[in-house]
Amino acid sequence: MTEDDRPDPDALLEQLRKAEFKSRRGRLRIYFGSSAGVGKTYAMLQAARQLQAGGVKVLVGVVETHGRSETAALAEGLEVLPARQVEYRGRRLPEFDLDAALEQLRDRSPALVLVDELAHSNVAGSRHPKRWQDVEELLANGIDVYTTLNVQHLESLNDVVGGITGVRVQETLPDTFFDRADEVVMVDTPADELIARLQAGKVYAGPQAERAARNFFRKGNLMALRELALRRTADRVEDDVQAWRSNQSIRQVWKTEAAVLCAIGPTAGAEHVVRSAARLAQQLNVSWHAVYVETPHLRRMPDARREHILRVVRLAHDLGAATSVLQEQDVAPALIRHARENNLSQILLGRAPPRPAWRRWAAGPGLHDTLSAGAPDVDLIEVGQAQAARPAPGETAGHPAWERLAAQWQRYLGAALVCAATTAVSWPLQAWFDLSNIVMLFLLAVVGVALRWGRGPSVLASFLSVGFFDFFFVAPQLSFAITDAQYLLTFAVMLAVGLITGQLTAHLRYQVTVSAEREARARALFELTRELAGALQTDQVVQSAQANLSRELHGPALVLALDADDQLQMPAPAAQAALQDPPDLGTARWALDHGQAAGLATDTLPGSAWFYLPLQAPMRARGVLALRPRELASVMQPERRAQLDICASIIGQALERVHYVEVAQDALVHIESERLRNSLLSTLSHDLRTPLAVVYGLADTLAALPTLPPAGRELAAALQQQSQRINAMVTNLLDMARLQSGAVQLRLQWQPIEEVIGSALQAMQSVLAGHPVSVDAPPTLPLVHLDAALMERVLCNLLENAVKYTPPGSATHIRAALQGDELWLSVSDNGPGLPAGREEALFEKFARARSESTTSGVGLGLAICRAIMQAHHGRIWAERGSAGGAVFTLALPRGNPPAVPDIEPEEPA
Repeated sequence: MTEDDRPDPDALLEQLRKAEFKSRRGRLRIYFGSSAGVGKTYAMLQAARQLQAGGVKVLVGVVETHGRSETAALAEGLEVLPARQVEYRGRRLPEFDLDAALEQLRDRSPALVLVDELAHSNVAGSRHPKRWQDVEELLANGIDVYTTLNVQHLESLNDVVGGITGVRVQETLPDTFFDRADEVVMVDTPADELIARLQAGKVYAGPQAERAARNFFRKGNLMALRELALRRTADRVEDDVQAWRSNQSIRQVWKTEAAVLCAIGPTAGAEHVVRSAARLAQQLNVSWHAVYVETPHLRRMPDARREHILRVVRLAHDLGAATSVLQEQDVAPALIRHARENNLSQILLGRAPPRPAWRRWAAGPGLHDTLSAGAPDVDLIEVGQAQAARPAPGETAGHPAWERLAAQWQRYLGAALVCAATTAVSWPLQAWFDLSNIVMLFLLAVVGVALRWGRGPSVLASFLSVGFFDFFFVAPQLSFAITDAQYLLTFAVMLAVGLITGQLTAHLRYQVTVSAEREARARALFELTRELAGALQTDQVVQSAQANLSRELHGPALVLALDADDQLQMPAPAAQAALQDPPDLGTARWALDHGQAAGLATDTLPGSAWFYLPLQAPMRARGVLALRPRELASVMQPERRAQLDICASIIGQALERVHYVEVAQDALVHIESERLRNSLLSTLSHDLRTPLAVVYGLADTLAALPTLPPAGRELAAALQQQSQRINAMVTNLLDMARLQSGAVQLRLQWQPIEEVIGSALQAMQSVLAGHPVSVDAPPTLPLVHLDAALMERVLCNLLENAVKYTPPGSATHIRAALQGDELWLSVSDNGPGLPAGREEALFEKFARARSESTTSGVGLGLAICRAIMQAHHGRIWAERGSAGGAVFTLALPRGNPPAVPDIEPEEPA
């Protein structure tokens, strides 16, 4: 096994983890089709009967035959699980009984459940809202499942199918669940045959078949759906092929998909090659990759050319390619390895300009020849040069070898000086050491040159070492003549060892540099994560993130977090003054609102000096990361850009964690304050009730005295009235405390709403004097499940509110009506109406408007109403009436009253 064929240890561990996970789960097989009637259920039942014949326990959980006799005949002989009956809107609907299936098959192995129509939505009140979630629980308990699915139910294709057929399917299935299936069996039927089955009544019967033929089951629709199903199955099979190749360490390219690999080079025509690859992939409707291999030579290019290459890589990413920047020693082996790992059967590269014969001889075979020899099973496609191709930035036309050598003369001059210095040091040592030891010194010099300056200078050092050794140390000295032919072998071995050693050292040097960069990126992420893990405040997160990223990018880094009003917090004025060019708040806001990067090296305001990246967290974006890097490659190179995305995600998660810590702390403080306040209110209310009762009794006694003068009677009556008012306030305080503590137990009964309204009007008879009340409650209203006493209290509070805030003689109207699944009960008046913008604030405890200073009360009546409605799982809201005044509306769930059993007459004896 070669180095390239050796499996990755991490990949092996991941395979073992997946294998262990799958060993504990059941297996899922999906019978997949383009539409109803293709035979999915029929094929599923056929496979189930074969397994039952082999001794497998088969249980029919749900099978929808839709009246098809052939399908029903296949289900005979299989054990059928009784359906669970669920009440919904006065009807009893059959549903899959998950608990019964688990009970019967939990300890049976092997066991199989047939669950038809995977995307089905369960009736409200079931354990899971979707049937695929029931299947997930079966699989988690080690039970195998066979199921069926149509292509229009896949979430990713839902809008596509809706655009084709004009019918938007509401029951959908996540693609992730479909992709996790162990097997997908495509059940295919041509469109003409499916239409014939429909006309023969084998899909739907009667009027339903006629409607289907006019709408969904048109030939064009069926052909399009069939194509979608076949393509989706092909994608799934391609994933299976890739997983198998990875598990079996298969390196040979299988041409199952004509996927394209685009090789991006440093020349001016790179954009043309990328666009050609995008067009080819679009024509073939296949995925494509774009790879730039950065060799040691290319790393030493001018910054302008490197930025140009990274822009081309970014262009490929924008055109839909999976981009990578590979840091390798040679281009051809890196491209071949990437193609084999990703099963890419075509490599597309630009056509190299013609080279003179001497250059072909000196430089060896070109990239095309090397790829042909190294990957004979991969198709090579050459793209011609664009007519308008111009030299890339930093590149001159032709760029001959001597010009590149002139641009790097310092490295080669250094290699020559090292060889000369080695000669000078070795010259006096020849009196004490043999020539074989002198050779070692020259080889050491070659290693040093390769380690310091790379491959090209090491080659020059190898030739110079052989020449200096021959000229200065081999007899006759100071001449290139050779008296002993054995030295020819010495020179050849010395040159070969020098070249090989130099190449290996240069390769090792490059790998060390690449590894050091990767280690630096990993260390930076580790340090950022460690620092943010201990942050408990937003300022700590911001300061730690800014310090870490500024140190890593060698430039300013700002974290613009959101405040309580969802506004980006700019740095302090002193910090902004320290920046020569502060970030633009408008661009940062655009990046936050659109969830996309903006600014430097992007498609939005690319001329900006700052790079803006939204801080995405699991719940929402928590701010914007603004960077001004020293090098453009920091935001353009795919690996570094991916690192910035990870950093932004880590910062966003830290900000969200701190936010919820603050929310939890505020909630704890609020809960504790509420508990203390309720305790105080309860104690105070109990302590006030006894003296209030005494005061009220004394006032009643005074009023009953026959000898009391008229003025005294008026005082006694006023004392009684104020005692009643204070007693009502105390009662409200006690009720609010009891409701919030959960001490109130509802006594729910089926009641007619007319009786509740009548009881409330009777109780408020004295308060409503001078305020006429009209009631509109149809006698056909259904019974409502409620606590009559508490609901009467709600109506009393609303009526008392109407009396308080309307002048004498004002009318109050009560209206009851059905609205969908709810019964709405509204109390309206013709008073001054509600304060604008405070409709919700009125229901808070102790909430009173500024104009209420002269009105008695403590602001608990509406809060008690909302608490009682919430206990009934209902709603209450306030709004301004169309003709003025206030309207308070109660919404109670309608529910299903118990049916009255029919009494059958006794049979005569």
